[in-house]
Amino acid sequence: METQLIILALSLMAVGGVAGFSAGLFGIGGGAVIVPALYYVFSVLGYSPDVIMHAAVATSAATIIITSIRSASSHHKHGAVDWDLIWPKNLLWSWGIWIGVGALLAGLVLAQYLSTMTLTLIFGVMISLVAVQFIFGRPSWQLAKALPGGMAVPAIGVSIGGLSALMGIGGGAFCVTLMVLCGKRIHRAIGTAAALGLFISLPATIGFVISGMGVAGRPEYSLGYVNLLGFVLIAGMSFLAIPFGVKTAHSMDQKRLRLVFGVCLLLVGLNMIRKILLA
Repeated sequence: METQLIILALSLMAVGGVAGFSAGLFGIGGGAVIVPALYYVFSVLGYSPDVIMHAAVATSAATIIITSIRSASSHHKHGAVDWDLIWPKNLLWSWGIWIGVGALLAGLVLAQYLSTMTLTLIFGVMISLVAVQFIFGRPSWQLAKALPGGMAVPAIGVSIGGLSALMGIGGGAFCVTLMVLCGKRIHRAIGTAAALGLFISLPATIGFVISGMGVAGRPEYSLGYVNLLGFVLIAGMSFLAIPFGVKTAHSMDQKRLRLVFGVCLLLVGLNMIRKILLA
């Protein structure tokens, strides 16, 4: 038992290191690494199939609270965070606030009614679609020269927050894609997405803690759906690894960064879809 716990702890630390590096490099909060890794670990350890995806997503969301703060701070030093999108003069049009509303609703309400299979399928399909755009899309492709405003902000913000929370990811997958298609440079989009990750992860974590209370079959040391052991070890290692990812991101050209970002997301997405098809 002690040997198994040591192996588990070392595995979680390794996941945290890779997740932190990816958070700094891609602004994705590490969720694209953490969710499938935890899903695999919880499956191998024999926890209830009914809750393992919920636990993986919730624990990932909790760790992103730490990684998003660290990553946003590092990107801010490079002048790569557009704070006007997060704290505009009129907070009614704040992308951060509306994304947070969507994340809270997803963790608190929607998660209770979605099965592990459904959550896994959502994760795989949405990540894969975003990845395809980054791999095959051209930097010149744009939907608009600027992000939409007005009532589009709450509509799109709530949708992004909700989907991101259900997938256990930060702001990168959807926020980076949206901002790039609306004319922002990839480095600035990644930096801003890292900051928006906090507005996804904190409300989502609160929602998952409340909705998971008393649910049977959860891994040991869990608060609601959030596994505290995974949170502590992954968040700790991620915190240390993020600056290396940020440094790498700002040393790469935009074309190469888009390709690496897309390939990583596609591999993760296809792997999760494969698990559902073979189940």
